[in-house]
Amino acid sequence: MREEAYIVAAGRTAGGRRGGRLSGWHPADLAGAVIDALLDRSGADPRMVEDVIMGCVSQLGEQSTNIARNAVLASKLPESVPATSVDRQCGSSQQALHFAAQAVMSGVMDVVIAAGVESMSRVPMGLSHSLPEKNGFGRYMSPAIEERYPGVQFSQFVGAETMAHKYAISKDRLDEFALRSHRLATEATRSGKFTEEVVALAARSADGSAAGLHSTDEGIRYDASLASISAVKLISEGGRLTAATASQICDGASGVMLANTRGLKALGVEPLARVHQMTVIGHDPVIMLEAPIPATAVALRRAGMGIDDIDLFEVNEAFASVPLAWLQQTGADPVRLNVHGGAIALGHPLGASGTKLMTTLLHALRQRGKRFGLQTMCEGGGLANVTIVERL
Repeated sequence: MREEAYIVAAGRTAGGRRGGRLSGWHPADLAGAVIDALLDRSGADPRMVEDVIMGCVSQLGEQSTNIARNAVLASKLPESVPATSVDRQCGSSQQALHFAAQAVMSGVMDVVIAAGVESMSRVPMGLSHSLPEKNGFGRYMSPAIEERYPGVQFSQFVGAETMAHKYAISKDRLDEFALRSHRLATEATRSGKFTEEVVALAARSADGSAAGLHSTDEGIRYDASLASISAVKLISEGGRLTAATASQICDGASGVMLANTRGLKALGVEPLARVHQMTVIGHDPVIMLEAPIPATAVALRRAGMGIDDIDLFEVNEAFASVPLAWLQQTGADPVRLNVHGGAIALGHPLGASGTKLMTTLLHALRQRGKRFGLQTMCEGGGLANVTIVERL
């Protein structure tokens, strides 16, 4: 009989703005601190962890040379714990969760940590391809790819604009959604909804000015208004999206600990949730960000569920057009979507966002007494992961 995969601990740092209160943290140390928090929250003997699978998008500089292993060496895990790094673009740590769940479901391992990290202050977005190209070491677009997609420049910005036009989402609607994200994040912060999920860390800014604990997401605009959001300059002339309707650059780390039935018994803990279904698909790499729509349909079909069977949704707010198009096409209840705000307000630390969203989803399900949650996000290359969990 197939083993189940249970989530026994989850945590995330509060998001740090570019150059902000986490910018002084080396990403290996930042991820190591989250690993330590998972050990503390689960009460696990560090020797029980059999692998660490960590998502990270920009794997160069301080995030190079297997950032997952470096995070282990920066944590209180023993040297005997192996680790590997995953790049499925923005879904990297969600995929890390899938790989970890598959490991414990197979019975090959009993306790695995899935995590993610991205310091966008210290390793800027796009550096992994722009730096080699600038220095004469080529680019990721091969002759065969260029032949298949002649004249195409893969771009998330073009994809986001294409979605807004394809699904007839007006600029006003995009602006309204961005305001919703800030207002929900503001309410969640002020009411203490994030308190239990956040791993509080000493603030460390690159310029040395930060002090105290960093325990509150730094990007929330508590005074946001429709007027201020709608006044932001368009990303492209004639477009509909602005920086205000896109996710924020963010520093952060997150993670979850997974176990099967044997692992649960060895840990002596009660699980937070069970992984109910996992799906990943490839889709059109040009529009790029549309894949969560068909991926959600596949996941629900495989789970034998309908959209109304899901109590809460976390759909990454890479750009406002992504969750709005997803809502339109899936028929999901918008009241159940990103109930504590999303990346427009809270930030999108790329490789850390997958387990970050899962951490928030698990805590929201518990706080609201709900059962099923679904998480999905768009990913570079036209990919999407979907994870359905059952709160226990």
